[in-house]
Amino acid sequence: MSTSSISGRMRRFAALVRKESYQAMRDPSTTLITFVLPLILLFLFGYGVSLDVTRTRVGLVMEETTPLTQALAASFQASRYFSVTTRQDRRFFEEDLVNGRIRGILVIPAHFTTDYAAGRRPQIQIIVDGSEPNTANFVQNYAQGTVANWERQRQTLIAEEPSAITVEQRFWFNPELTSRYFLVPGSIAIVMTLVGTLLTSLVVAREWERGTMEAMMATPVTAIELLIGKIFPYFVLGLAAMTLCVLLAVFLFGVPFRGSILALYALSATFLIPALGQGLLISAVTKNQFLASQLALISAFLPAFLLSGFLFEINSMPTVIQWVTYIVPARYLIPSLQTVFLAGDIWLMFLHSMAVMLLIGGVFFVLAARSTRKRIG
Repeated sequence: MSTSSISGRMRRFAALVRKESYQAMRDPSTTLITFVLPLILLFLFGYGVSLDVTRTRVGLVMEETTPLTQALAASFQASRYFSVTTRQDRRFFEEDLVNGRIRGILVIPAHFTTDYAAGRRPQIQIIVDGSEPNTANFVQNYAQGTVANWERQRQTLIAEEPSAITVEQRFWFNPELTSRYFLVPGSIAIVMTLVGTLLTSLVVAREWERGTMEAMMATPVTAIELLIGKIFPYFVLGLAAMTLCVLLAVFLFGVPFRGSILALYALSATFLIPALGQGLLISAVTKNQFLASQLALISAFLPAFLLSGFLFEINSMPTVIQWVTYIVPARYLIPSLQTVFLAGDIWLMFLHSMAVMLLIGGVFFVLAARSTRKRIG
């Protein structure tokens, strides 16, 4: 290839990038999707969504009042996981449980002290609202843990010596188990999915509707030059949206950042390749903004939200759905981003995720290039 030919290709590519950049800056929807929508999502996930179970409202029924039962009740009242209301009759709480005003009823039976003094294992009844299984499991597990801690402390005081076996728990990377610390990094991947796939599919589909895409195809520009020239400004916008989200995550939400800037941008840039490629493919297939937006939400946003491990554990999904998650690019970005923020740089994990995302992106670009053949009409 001659020097003049290479120079001509570079000039055409630069002209395409300038044209797309000017168009993006003049389009209000670009600013809305790139900067306004990410802020809304980040604030929703940062402040509105929490998986931390604290101060769960429960009713505590003490069918007998003795120093022993009062000590156990004090353990429940001191727990940061429960907001306890105490009564002597369970019937007082039944209507509250039905109406959802409390999440469980803990019953200390009348024979609790007698059974405990006789060396029998006294039972505590836990009544929970099974219509919300996650909350029901939390109430049950935390109640059992509270009773176990109370019993262990009591045995230690009676024996005046520590028990033979003690369990010391340590939580790496997130000692307080704050859900915001992994929800906010995960939401950054959701933001980049919207910016990359939804924005690209809408903009290119709009050109198909207006007929400007056919006009571009009538020029000497090749299909590859056209595709790369169109996505380059949105690649930069995607990184800009990611940068804004990271700054808010660290300085507003207080999420620790223990990794490197290099790893953060390498992962984000790699993820934008399948996201942009998917947007191009959608626009080339639909050539209609409404269809492109609906298909982008169904095929990109919903899988990234539901099938990436962001909110729901992948191992708990049906086997068929687990296999589907392997083709969702966000499945590889979200744990990598969470690792960058909370643990630091683990390049062996990052390189594997980046390789898979590049493979998925390559497939999307090949399909998009075949669908965007250089033709008029």
